[in-house]
Amino acid sequence: MDKKADAVEILPGGDWMSAKWRPAMGWMYMAVCIFDFIIFPILWTLIQAYDAQGVVTTEWDPLTLKGGGLFHVAMGAVLGVAAWSRGQEKITAMNQGYDTSGPAYAPHEHYSQPTQRPSITVPPKVPVAPVVRPPYAD
Repeated sequence: MDKKADAVEILPGGDWMSAKWRPAMGWMYMAVCIFDFIIFPILWTLIQAYDAQGVVTTEWDPLTLKGGGLFHVAMGAVLGVAAWSRGQEKITAMNQGYDTSGPAYAPHEHYSQPTQRPSITVPPKVPVAPVVRPPYAD
């Protein structure tokens, strides 16, 4: 079979959402965290100080921490699984002789697949003599 048919290929002219969803999820999570923990608290404080002649009455309550922080747990799971699956795709492509350093998988010019897997010799098991302990003296 052709190596190109077996490997997962990301073509430059293909659907960008299929190729870029992992980085998009990372950027989205980073933007949400920056806004919820940095920008919105500052704006909340400035708006209160401006409206109430310098008196800040309440502090910002992060939206993503409501509900026990389930948003962060879910995003951690999504990003973790995405990173793991991307690593598995790259390992599979490398084992099939594809260069994974660029954005598209292409057969590696300097890589030749071995015709035979290296054999591993396992030494024979040597029987171990049982340890005999003397009986305890009363």
